Amino acid sequence: MIDRRTFNAAMGTGAAAVSVGGLRGAPSAAAAPRDSSPTPADTGSFARVKQIRAGLLDVGYAEAGPAHGPVVVCLHGWPYDIHSYVGVAPLLADQGYRVIVPYLRGHGTTRFLSERTFRNAQQSAVALDIVALMDALKIERAVLAGFDWGSRTADIIAALWPERCRALVSVSGYLVTDVKANLEPAPAKVEYTWWYQYYFATERGRKAMEDRDLRRDLTRLVWQQVSPTWDFDDATFDRTAAAFDNPDYAAIVIHNYRWRLGIADGQRRYDGLEKQLAARPPIAVPTVTLDPERDPFTAPGDGSTYRDRFTGPYEHRTLAGIGHNVPQEAPEAFARAVTDAARLTTASPS
Repeated sequence: MIDRRTFNAAMGTGAAAVSVGGLRGAPSAAAAPRDSSPTPADTGSFARVKQIRAGLLDVGYAEAGPAHGPVVVCLHGWPYDIHSYVGVAPLLADQGYRVIVPYLRGHGTTRFLSERTFRNAQQSAVALDIVALMDALKIERAVLAGFDWGSRTADIIAALWPERCRALVSVSGYLVTDVKANLEPAPAKVEYTWWYQYYFATERGRKAMEDRDLRRDLTRLVWQQVSPTWDFDDATFDRTAAAFDNPDYAAIVIHNYRWRLGIADGQRRYDGLEKQLAARPPIAVPTVTLDPERDPFTAPGDGSTYRDRFTGPYEHRTLAGIGHNVPQEAPEAFARAVTDAARLTTASPS
């Protein structure tokens, strides 16, 4: 396991911290010197997106709440963006939390610092992005909360760098990718749910992601399929789909899914971390796991399939009638999970 000093030296982290503004209607911190985009007109958006250099990236992120409050880092998935947390952030800010919501690599205003950097989306690289962001913002520890790619990223940090994770909220439980296991076929119903993963393994799929209209059609279809009870409108989808116009979006998405299937290589610099993750390391930090009932990816068994991976204080909840995009579909339940996870530090495992 690498320590922070080794990580900083290898990846070039340690950028100067930046204070940022909050959500419209939420407590504001001091103004930051770097605004990257104008304020959206609708009230369902973040008031500002800020930028900071961190590791390999210039990261775009939103912030809400008091500058010196306990920190929560909220991580989005695919095909989503920071707006999955527009309802969660003000709820947590009102409880005194400092909420950080970054665009993952390849999304929104997050950019690679070098054109020469390989557009890698393997799981350990994405996790190191968030450690680098915490370093750049001088955040020692935070509650990490996420869904989809965000759950996986939070799980990895909690497993490999538990000293950086005060507590964890993980939708769908333990999502660390096992590339070797992914080489084996799954039941037909499971394979059917993952249709786009196999589409992305083809050149047709890559071309679809590179075409703005085709990727919007595809990602909207995914929203409808994985969140069957969520009645989102055009404006809600369009606000998030703008994040998919990032010039690296197609490359990141395609590499992520091809890497998971073992048909795209990662980079040797991450081999040590991937070896640790292949062993399915347990997570000992206080954790709340959430299973959305209407998400087709939710495994049967009320969390039993991954319960043994969480060895510390723990709670599990199933959210009735909720689909894949939990923080946007059920912001109150997600925010409550964050505050409850933070209180589990002295509890006993259930």
